[in-house]
Amino acid sequence: MQTVTSISEMQALAAGLRAHGRSVALVPTMGALHEGHVSLVRLAAMKADAVIVSIFVNPAQFGPSEDFARYPRELEADLAQCNAAGAHVVFTPSVEEIYPKGYSTFITEEAVAKPLEGVSRPVHFRGVTTVVAKLFNIVRPNYAVLGQKDAQQVAVIKKITADLHLGVEIVIAPTLRDPDGLAMSSRNRYLTATQRADALALSRALRRAQEMVSAGERRVDRLVAEATHLLAQHRRVRVIYAAIVDRDTMEAVREVRPGQTILALAAWVDEVRLIDNEIL
Repeated sequence: MQTVTSISEMQALAAGLRAHGRSVALVPTMGALHEGHVSLVRLAAMKADAVIVSIFVNPAQFGPSEDFARYPRELEADLAQCNAAGAHVVFTPSVEEIYPKGYSTFITEEAVAKPLEGVSRPVHFRGVTTVVAKLFNIVRPNYAVLGQKDAQQVAVIKKITADLHLGVEIVIAPTLRDPDGLAMSSRNRYLTATQRADALALSRALRRAQEMVSAGERRVDRLVAEATHLLAQHRRVRVIYAAIVDRDTMEAVREVRPGQTILALAAWVDEVRLIDNEIL
């Protein structure tokens, strides 16, 4: 496995892979890898001849009061996991490499990015779309493998990929959960044992919604009310949003359309911000 830090070297290496007829899959990450990320690398290895993992904590997607400075950075452990999972290249550029002095070009998506995370984190998706577009242009992968846990991010990336003709097939991997049901996330390490117990309310609310849909419930107001009620029973949990939306457009819907709608949740557990979702 190779580790690359410069854009020029990454471009040359990726071009060499393509010149030899090898298909390329990119797994974009911010590091602090867990088994959910590892599953993306393994899926990428099944899709393509060569797997490139990017590890870059992107300052452009953090708001001024968010956790950029303390976001976990564990490069040596991340590299070991990438190697074990079958990655061929890990791209670990510096902030100065991605955003050199005088950098001033950003990409915005004006529809899918607006609701949900776009309301509570107004600069977030501008940072995501910009860095993803840069990574796609640097690597020029055939595939990009993303996780369903970040459902709105997936939808936004699919939209810019289509709108800008980036020529990348977006592959979506299912959310992985710990045995207690909590969706795997790098931010879970911020949680104390007590906070984690309350954080389980998110997955319980999603399971309850699934049960209601399986029993025939299709009315969004009832499903959202039940999910919100379950979250509100935990004093450390403060709901940011609970919404049932179209999985591609993130637009609110009136009724569940099986397979096409998701229940999306975001909540603070004390000072830790968590998101989760489930396809209904």
